Amino acid sequence: MQKVTISISLGLLLLVQSTVLAVTFPKPPEGDSLIGKTFKYTTQYEDTFSDIARFYGLGYRQLKAANPKVDPWLPGEGTEIIIPQQYLLPPGPHEGIIINLAELRLYYFPKDRDEVETYPLGIGREGWSTPVGETQIIGKKKDPSWTVPASILKEHEEDGDPLPPVVPPGPDNPLGAYALYLGISGYLLHGTNKPFGVGMRVSHGCIRLYPEDIEYFFHQVPIGTPVRIINQPYKAGWHNGELYVEAHNPLSEQVKEIGYNYTGLVSAVLAQLGEDPRKPEWSQLEEYNELKRGIPMPLYLWDKDYAENQTEKSPVSGD
Repeated sequence: MQKVTISISLGLLLLVQSTVLAVTFPKPPEGDSLIGKTFKYTTQYEDTFSDIARFYGLGYRQLKAANPKVDPWLPGEGTEIIIPQQYLLPPGPHEGIIINLAELRLYYFPKDRDEVETYPLGIGREGWSTPVGETQIIGKKKDPSWTVPASILKEHEEDGDPLPPVVPPGPDNPLGAYALYLGISGYLLHGTNKPFGVGMRVSHGCIRLYPEDIEYFFHQVPIGTPVRIINQPYKAGWHNGELYVEAHNPLSEQVKEIGYNYTGLVSAVLAQLGEDPRKPEWSQLEEYNELKRGIPMPLYLWDKDYAENQTEKSPVSGD
């Protein structure tokens, strides 16, 4: 589904919207990985990145990375910004739910439709990292209560903001109105009473969706759906015979462990090339890694043997 640009303030529109359907795209043909489109939106005076991101099914950090020179809180009247509603699918298999932490995004592959639904996420902040691994949806609950873990009770007590042991359903419940329980003990996919945190690292490890997204998603996903949580800041994939790459900022824990380098991006590209004799333009790849705009970009490939053969056939100047 492609949402269209409108002339009224997105902030005002969000106040009157009751339900926003998932951003849904046709599943690409076998061998291709690119979905969606990148397009432009001209801001209204009242717009903020939080409003724009929520309307277009994006995360705040995602929109900021795509528009690094624009003030996210006051883009101003008439500013043209990029809406990065285009993605390379994460590594397969493409079934059930795939959550890419580095991308702060969820991909859902319904069994009964040849489509892909995708949602922005809020994930665990540093020190409360969301774990990677394979699991499944083991339960669902509307209007869940939150039994506060002892570690979070202690943290709030130390911050002078004590919590009750159990937070009942309602506007003060950080789980929002819907929760999907994972097979990893203590971790959920849920809504939020603070939607501005979607697209950022703000939680104690659980995975947050916009309130309107979780309401729709809750009714789509059956218990038993497989869930794969990965951490892939670099992706590569094909579209119509052309190789694309997508680079995101790694999570802070990953940066501390291995620093900033583009080994992961090189590995993703080489995995896609396989036995293909062509080589990537390394300077272009390095530039994409430096920018880390989170937008799929075409990568020039050259055939060394073909280039050398053409050079041998070229006439020598002066002969």
